[in-house]
Amino acid sequence: MARRLRSVGLDFVESAPLRLVFAAEVSAQPDAVYRALADDVEGWPDWFTQVTLARPLAGGAGREVRLRGGITFRETLVATEPGERYGYRIDESNAPGLRALLEEWRLTPAGTGTRVQWTFAADGSPLFLFTLRRARGAVGRSFRDAVRNLDRRLATAAT
Repeated sequence: MARRLRSVGLDFVESAPLRLVFAAEVSAQPDAVYRALADDVEGWPDWFTQVTLARPLAGGAGREVRLRGGITFRETLVATEPGERYGYRIDESNAPGLRALLEEWRLTPAGTGTRVQWTFAADGSPLFLFTLRRARGAVGRSFRDAVRNLDRRLATAAT
């Protein structure tokens, strides 16, 4: 059963009790990466293998996301800066122990491609925070795999 989470703003990305930050580079330009993140919401499961469903809500102002294992999120977009930043706050989730979550994707030019930085900012019960800290390596691998898949997808679309 989904529960309402604490509403947080973009500043939470810096002040959250737990911040996981990962970065990788792709060959696509920042605008192309941004479009994949923000405009092709329903395409997320094609490159982010942990995502089984993603669809826009509220005329594009929010999203519904389902992950492997049955975790669900209802999100509100909080940052939509084309080619630079895409961020969303999770408003409802069935994840046990989760109290607040904000994710931010930063895009910066890197050579002929883009540096993609993903910040996962969370608050939760002590057990939730402990578990997420222990899962840092797995979350990082999931991010790197997703970005690698996205890079391939964007390269294929460009040809």
